[in-house]
Amino acid sequence: MPERLGVGIMGCGNISAAYMRLSPLFSGFEIRACADLSEEAARSRAQEFGLRAQTVEGLLAADDINIIVNLTIPAAHFDVSKQILLAGKNVYSEKPFVLSVAEGRELAEIAQMNGLRVGSAPDTFLGGSHQLARHLIDTGAVGKITGGTCHVMSHGMEDWHPNPDFFFKPGGGPILDLGPYYISNLVQLIGPVKRVAAISSTPDPERTITSQPRAGEKITVETPTTFHALLEFRNGAAVTLGASWDVWRHGHAPMELYGEDGSIFLPDPNFFAGDVSITRGGDFVDHAADWEHPFSVNNEEHPGGDVANYRAAGLADMAQALSEGRQHRCSLELALHVVEVMTAILQSGDEGRFIDMETQCERPEALPPADATALLA
Repeated sequence: MPERLGVGIMGCGNISAAYMRLSPLFSGFEIRACADLSEEAARSRAQEFGLRAQTVEGLLAADDINIIVNLTIPAAHFDVSKQILLAGKNVYSEKPFVLSVAEGRELAEIAQMNGLRVGSAPDTFLGGSHQLARHLIDTGAVGKITGGTCHVMSHGMEDWHPNPDFFFKPGGGPILDLGPYYISNLVQLIGPVKRVAAISSTPDPERTITSQPRAGEKITVETPTTFHALLEFRNGAAVTLGASWDVWRHGHAPMELYGEDGSIFLPDPNFFAGDVSITRGGDFVDHAADWEHPFSVNNEEHPGGDVANYRAAGLADMAQALSEGRQHRCSLELALHVVEVMTAILQSGDEGRFIDMETQCERPEALPPADATALLA
């Protein structure tokens, strides 16, 4: 196994630039090539970042590529990841990993038969703030977690995305698009989910694009855009999750967890960092006097202010895990459990009943500051 594993990118859309831009932050791998159904898109990205442009078939066959990152649209994730595994490559997928438990189990079987790894975004739960929350929970700072709330609500993707259509088709919607960030973080903090229930709705069956270059075009909405879900965890905790693209403004915190001895207030798990605060009883206390995590350091300018962006941390951890022969944190088991939670929320919204989980997973290993530093170049 080479010291730095070769990585290829499959799919050269918007998100590919983030992986290519941020990958030099990390040790253990280097992005060498990219491919897309549009060869022009692949050539453009390759030229922008000094990579090798290849056809899809060429990337699958490339001898210097150990891991292929699947950045295609969600509806294509399963087919493309299956192609990658059958070509003998490890695969790291953008979220959502797949769109059904059956698809995930098929990929797991292929990977196991061929001695390959499957990893999946999101990796934002590896961010410094979320790992601080994990540290506080693991050290008993607020006692056993018994409940919580999460809210991710806005007016939708048609206001900013250049091609928002797929967000409103089957495989899109706020649960499958944004749910992975929230549910992955909840699982790494609390553990696996036991059952879910949900109410879903589609207040507006048609959307008008206001972003460029397609302002004024109409989109037919084919998936629910508002969800109110209840997640019961195997440890007994009950967490409310509100996810909607039908809300102009709200005052809810992104994530709050309630323990027997206090509460933890977390930042948006769509991002790697932000303020974390805790209470013991009703009093706020200092939470991070001795906590300096490299994935909390702001490293990018953002319209709303500087942010910490370490996208590809999960990929770096997977590359290191391959070299060290250990489990990677953004694992297939975690991603598959999150997929089951999300698809169960969709099913419950349709059927109006609790849905029991069939998959299991362990909480991924925590990523303390020293281990995060070891992932960096």
